Amino acid sequence: MFHQTKALVTARWLSEAIKTRTGSSVRVLDASWHLPKLQRIAKSDFKKRHIPGALFFDIDRCSDISSPMDHMLPTEKVFAEYVGNLGIANDSHVVVYDASECGAFSSPRVWWMFRVFGHSSVYVLNGGLKHWISEGYPLTDKYKRPEPTEFKATLNRSWVKTFEDILNNTDTKTFQLVDARPLGRFRGTDPEPRDNTEPGHIPGSTNIPFTSFLAPSGLLLPPDELRALFQQAGVDLQQPLCVTCGSAVTACNVALAAYECGQPDVSVYDGGWSEWYTRAVPELVLSEGRGKHR
Repeated sequence: MFHQTKALVTARWLSEAIKTRTGSSVRVLDASWHLPKLQRIAKSDFKKRHIPGALFFDIDRCSDISSPMDHMLPTEKVFAEYVGNLGIANDSHVVVYDASECGAFSSPRVWWMFRVFGHSSVYVLNGGLKHWISEGYPLTDKYKRPEPTEFKATLNRSWVKTFEDILNNTDTKTFQLVDARPLGRFRGTDPEPRDNTEPGHIPGSTNIPFTSFLAPSGLLLPPDELRALFQQAGVDLQQPLCVTCGSAVTACNVALAAYECGQPDVSVYDGGWSEWYTRAVPELVLSEGRGKHR
């Protein structure tokens, strides 16, 4: 019933899993997260309505809170404790979704987090809450606290790129870098949603806005269309690939699309543009707008 080659499950599949005994090993996570400027609190929305049996995964809480950057990856210990407290064990099948109008926004980040910490049995609900609702499946405001369990996490460090890795790559060009932000932010013509950060991009990076991979319904495009998008952008899925965005959330939508095309080993620049803009010298902040001044 579970397929390891694909990362998506359908609303119909999840509905059946929740209703049948198969669901006893399935853990459903609402991984909604919104940019602070939207002033929309995901956990409050979750309490009002969510998929039956779902638990809330807080990207900001399950992070390295000692870092000045937003929701950087936590340690193995912190991740293991956090998901163990959600009743998730190493043999659990995890399905993540979010409540974005796009269909997928932050849930691929949590999908990637589970994978980078060694848990392969994790899936994204195709189309998210948007598609679930459009298909007529039920929502609830009921919530049952899970029984905590033990989870062992092992971080795959090769999938996590640092500022230094990205800086070195501007010279070595060891891996391709795809930026998932909207084109205006990438070019430097539209504002960034974070204060004290101007828009622009990292030298050598390619822009594929994460919404490009999604149909109006919120569903991820079929693999042949996903491959065409990568090809049109000049990205070779046979070669090493790293993804980035503002703070490594929507970047994971690119990793998900690549996975659906048969490329599972995509790394993420965890600091994203917010770190790059803060730390890079002005010459390495490419922009058609203000850029970065000394």
